[in-house]
Amino acid sequence: MQKAISTYIFVKERLHPGLLDKLVSGGAQAIEIFGARQHLDYANRKQHVREIADWFRTSGVPLHSVHAPLYADYEWGRTGAPPVNIASTDRATRIEAMDEIKRAIELAEQIPFRFLIQHIGLPNESHDERKFEAAMTSVEHLRAFAKPLGVRVLLENIPNDLSTPDRLVEFIRTTHFDDVGVCFDTGHAHMMSDVPQAFETLKSHIHSTHIHDNTKDKDSHLWPGAGSIDWKQTLELLGEAPNKPPLLLEIEENEKINPVEKMSEIFGNLVPA
Repeated sequence: MQKAISTYIFVKERLHPGLLDKLVSGGAQAIEIFGARQHLDYANRKQHVREIADWFRTSGVPLHSVHAPLYADYEWGRTGAPPVNIASTDRATRIEAMDEIKRAIELAEQIPFRFLIQHIGLPNESHDERKFEAAMTSVEHLRAFAKPLGVRVLLENIPNDLSTPDRLVEFIRTTHFDDVGVCFDTGHAHMMSDVPQAFETLKSHIHSTHIHDNTKDKDSHLWPGAGSIDWKQTLELLGEAPNKPPLLLEIEENEKINPVEKMSEIFGNLVPA
């Protein structure tokens, strides 16, 4: 199983080659970039993006995926900017959301990557058929935009009623979007029901993962083993996924933990030599 990590662990910092070097030294064989403008200014294609593109080109480490932006500002919504929401029933809001996501997809012109990780709706959002239909329209538009760039859209199971495992499968089957898959988030599955149940529902659609732990009370993005997920069982399940997803850590920064040392430990424990 390929060892990978999201730059989410450094999301509060400007992404630079030194941070990427750290992730590789911790054992990462592939990278996911978290799409937040304060972290990677994906709209600044002449400077910031070029710097990161040069690193990927010379390092030989692949950019596996990009997480679609959650906000369009440089303060991650702290100044009151609305969240990026492709399930909004307001057409203007939805168009603005898609435009922002397309800016992130365009990274593929300078840094090729395989997958865009996309949320449907906001955390804790209730289900509504109008939202479901709005999301269908948005995903249809995004997949058409992404396909010529070699990017495939993966929907993530997140803690809301629009993105339960059953609803994600319903979404894919109803739309007949055969090229749309799933990014399986272990922490979210653990909070919403349990990992085995969610995995069994999504199994045939999984192409990537977000690996993190929690104690079911909140979406805390802990290192595996710091919460209550059964990792022996989870790794056995992931090994059964037909599309062979990577083990991709998505961890929240903890200033008390050295991320490079912890990555090496976790990869050593979870990925067979």
